[in-house]
Amino acid sequence: MKALTVDKVLDSIMKLDFSSRAIILEVLRSRQIEERRDEIFRNARQSKADLSKGKLKPATAEDVIDKLKNL
Repeated sequence: MKALTVDKVLDSIMKLDFSSRAIILEVLRSRQIEERRDEIFRNARQSKADLSKGKLKPATAEDVIDKLKNL
C-alpha cells in the first residue's frame, strides 16, 4: 500500500468539484468537533475518578486562576 502524504491527499481533494470539497470540509469539521468532545469527556471522567480517590482537591475557578498566575 502506498503511503499517503498530506500534499497528495490535498491534491486529490482539489481535483474534486466545489460541492464535494465543501462536503469534505464539513465532515472533517464535524469529526474534529466530535473527537474534541470525546477528549473532554475522557478528561472529565478521569478528573472525577481522581477527585474521588483524593488525588485532586476541590477548588474554585478563582483559586485555580490565582495558582496559574503564580506559575
